Amino acid sequence: MEWASNHLLLCRSLLSTDLSLDTESSNVLVAYQGSPGTVIEAMVLKAFPSCIALPHKRSEGALEAAESSLADKAVLTIENSSIGSFHQSYDMLLSHSLQIVQEVQMDEELCLLALPGVQKDDLQTIFRHPQDLAQCEYSLCNLGVSKKNVDHGYAGAEIISKQDLRDAGVIGNGQVAELYGLNILECNFQDASPNVTRYLVLARIANIPKEQGQYKTSIVFGLEEGPGTLYKALVAFWKRGLNLTKIESRPNRGKPMRILGTEKSIDG
Repeated sequence: MEWASNHLLLCRSLLSTDLSLDTESSNVLVAYQGSPGTVIEAMVLKAFPSCIALPHKRSEGALEAAESSLADKAVLTIENSSIGSFHQSYDMLLSHSLQIVQEVQMDEELCLLALPGVQKDDLQTIFRHPQDLAQCEYSLCNLGVSKKNVDHGYAGAEIISKQDLRDAGVIGNGQVAELYGLNILECNFQDASPNVTRYLVLARIANIPKEQGQYKTSIVFGLEEGPGTLYKALVAFWKRGLNLTKIESRPNRGKPMRILGTEKSIDG
């Protein structure tokens, strides 16, 4: 197990029902990857009711906005209860000088949408972001349709609406349906319920009040190769009575994997 660098991050764990985080002044600027009508935008507006939501095409753009003071906070998707961790998000945490200041868990409902008058049997193609497609994989297999990836669900809804595609559907939420004049063919279209996504809220400075209660700490560290090195690292937590809720391993891109017994490299 090797990590690219050492890093210490701090976050506050929140229940999925505790979505109102608007403890600061109004008009806080919150950057996120997405667009009006996306699930993450709905989470941002619930978590920060008085905020100014700043959409970006990429998560990198949202983090860079917070890092350069163009936004007060940035929101990053980190994990989903159905498909697991978003490894790219972990890598982005290491490449930006931001602190984790809050955590939000939100139960998300995904819907199957199509133009008015279109039935499920009419569908031949489904548009959606790859992460949401993965959350509906079993349901989509039962439909027997082809899948097309788009940057966000709103992009697929826009294509269907503008091109009047009566053989296509999109996975989205009620706001997407309202924005683009689509009907909801099926609610709770995701494979599993509850469908909880965990988000991290990032800021330049971790200004967290001490009276907020329990904290969750995230640590990134690197290990040299050798027998028992991971055990030696983890036993330090056990000896101090510290509970580990999650462990992630990321590759060290500076040192590619080696074939056992040789010095040849494998591209990875």
